[in-house]
Amino acid sequence: MKKLILTTAALALTAGMAFADGHAKTIRMGTEGAYPPYNFLNDAGEVDGFERELGDELCARAELTCEWVTNEWDSIIPNLVSGNYDVIMAGMSITDERDQVIDFSDPYTQPDPSSFLALSADADLTTGVIAAQAGTIQASQIASMEGATLVEFATPEETVAAVKNGEADAVLADRAYLEPIAEADGDLNLVGDDVLLGGGIGLGVRESDAELREKFNAAIQSMKADGTLNVLIEKHLPGSATF
Repeated sequence: MKKLILTTAALALTAGMAFADGHAKTIRMGTEGAYPPYNFLNDAGEVDGFERELGDELCARAELTCEWVTNEWDSIIPNLVSGNYDVIMAGMSITDERDQVIDFSDPYTQPDPSSFLALSADADLTTGVIAAQAGTIQASQIASMEGATLVEFATPEETVAAVKNGEADAVLADRAYLEPIAEADGDLNLVGDDVLLGGGIGLGVRESDAELREKFNAAIQSMKADGTLNVLIEKHLPGSATF
């Protein structure tokens, strides 16, 4: 981990800041595009979902010109640090481990409950095989559970497929992601107790980009103050805690 932190910190020094030279530039918003309802690609191949609508509004309030790019989850932090884009907005929970490598904005969601999804209500969540997307707080949670076996996959869709094909007893992921899947598939059920992980979801920026972070923080706070953030949460994440 120390080697990772040192390497990414060195890259951050070369990535630059959008406003460091006094000239504005287009801010590239990096997302996964594979984690509905937070972010996904619509039928036109465009980034869509809660974070697209929220991100566009934050950019407007911060008076920034923004464009969206997609990146696989397992390299989303390294590619931010190396300068492929300027912001991560990808359902990323704020954690101490990630905060050693990048900086986070203020949270734009409350901590979202994580849930287990399984074929059977009697699934073994204590000593069984539990799937999670690699590099997530859910994967870290399972790894810390004495007795459980973690199997990691690159995409959230693969974690659900592992349960359906018997490779895993259950999957642990954000409830907002799993609940619609359980409702649409009669063979799958939410089981066990929900788990609260992380410190809410925030935008990730390079540690050298303090000015950009503060621009987004001001926009987030303005949306909290006038209630529009809660409106978007209720629209895209029904049942989730609001501010």
